[in-house]
Amino acid sequence: MNSASPMTDAAWAASKRNPVVGVFDSGFGGLTVLRALLPRIASANYIYLGDTARLPYGAKSQATIARYAVESARFLEERGCEYLVIACNTATALALEDIRRAVKVPVLGVIEPGVQAARRTIAEADGEVLVLATTATVQSHAYREACAAVGLRATEVACPLLVPLVEEGWTDHAVTREVLRIYLSEALRKCDPQAVLLGCTHYPLIAGAIEQTLRDLGSAAVVIDSAEATAEAAEAELATGMEAHAPGAEAKFECFATDSVEKFERLGSLFLRRSIGQVHLLDIGG
Repeated sequence: MNSASPMTDAAWAASKRNPVVGVFDSGFGGLTVLRALLPRIASANYIYLGDTARLPYGAKSQATIARYAVESARFLEERGCEYLVIACNTATALALEDIRRAVKVPVLGVIEPGVQAARRTIAEADGEVLVLATTATVQSHAYREACAAVGLRATEVACPLLVPLVEEGWTDHAVTREVLRIYLSEALRKCDPQAVLLGCTHYPLIAGAIEQTLRDLGSAAVVIDSAEATAEAAEAELATGMEAHAPGAEAKFECFATDSVEKFERLGSLFLRRSIGQVHLLDIGG
């Protein structure tokens, strides 16, 4: 495998014409990031790894999350990936710097691109962002700190029921809409946001329901899909010098999971909105 330069080396991006991009998550949610990447960087080849044997990461210690994430990142690097997207909010919040120290290729997380998209959306210098995320991501306060760094105020709200509802396939279900109404009603009593940032990669599948619930509750906040924001950031870093892709052609991808490949194949089509094909079972340790 060719050893790549750090992300700050502009010559690296310019030299890569058809990069191999690794996308990592603790499970299925990161497939929304892959879905956003496929049409944006269609000349790339993608390898997706879902560490399904060891999820949920949010129940683990920071040291354990870092160890798991680093093992997965190293696998992707050894597989030939020249650029890594950490499509997992928990791993980004708690292990991003560990991953960057452990591999020689550029690494992009999902938090910073979403926050930067919020900053571009909100005109007010000290505007307010509502962050919807899992309990582990909220407890890390990674979004609050990233928002503060660009002059935004963040209210972080944990929505633990949404991930199982999405994985159940209830993306357009009365129960999901009612849960959203409860979460958002409580959140809007705490803040009056100009933007709502989807701080979990499962949430893009219910972005429309979130936006409609906000409107029903009288909020005009803009919903920001962190998966799309991450894909846009990756495209900006990788686009220089890549070969043009034939119109209508689709990028190639293969998927690995550390457990439950049948479930991954079934849920993968929901997240990708296309057939996911065969998923390879991978053992990278306990």
